[in-house]
Amino acid sequence: MLHSYITPRKKSIFTQEIQLLLSFFSITLLMLFFTYAFLLYKNYVFIEAKNEKVIEKRDLEASLVKMKAQIHYIQEQELLSEKIYTQNTVLKDSIANLFDLVPTRITLSEAKLLRNGLILYGVTPNKDIYNFMLQAPLRSIFHRTYSSFYPAQNGWLHFVSTNYIDERSDDNEK
Repeated sequence: MLHSYITPRKKSIFTQEIQLLLSFFSITLLMLFFTYAFLLYKNYVFIEAKNEKVIEKRDLEASLVKMKAQIHYIQEQELLSEKIYTQNTVLKDSIANLFDLVPTRITLSEAKLLRNGLILYGVTPNKDIYNFMLQAPLRSIFHRTYSSFYPAQNGWLHFVSTNYIDERSDDNEK
């Protein structure tokens, strides 16, 4: 530059416009990078939360199955208790009916309830009173009735009455 009136300046490729443009691009790239990093972090947090919810769901399903089993057990226990209560009520009524069946002149000393029968021990004034007042009602209830008598010291008779219901005939009636 021999013919110039001013002294030459150094020229750079980084003019103010290009510097401004590069700063905007770098800011935009930084914003994109931070947005991408934020989205990666949020994705990680969501995946962790999803895994926790899946584990909670599995635990809840397992506890639900356990609760259903407990409910089923409780229902079975309730049915069993109702059955036992009904059987106890029937047994109580049967015992009350048995004692109502025994006349005042006959004294029972022992009564044994069997699964399919009844054994009575007692004292009666004579065989006729026993046969007409106790034996006849027992024969109407039981299929097989056996009686044996032993003399007592006071002139009365000790008796043992064994009475059975045949289970085979119950099955045929059903």
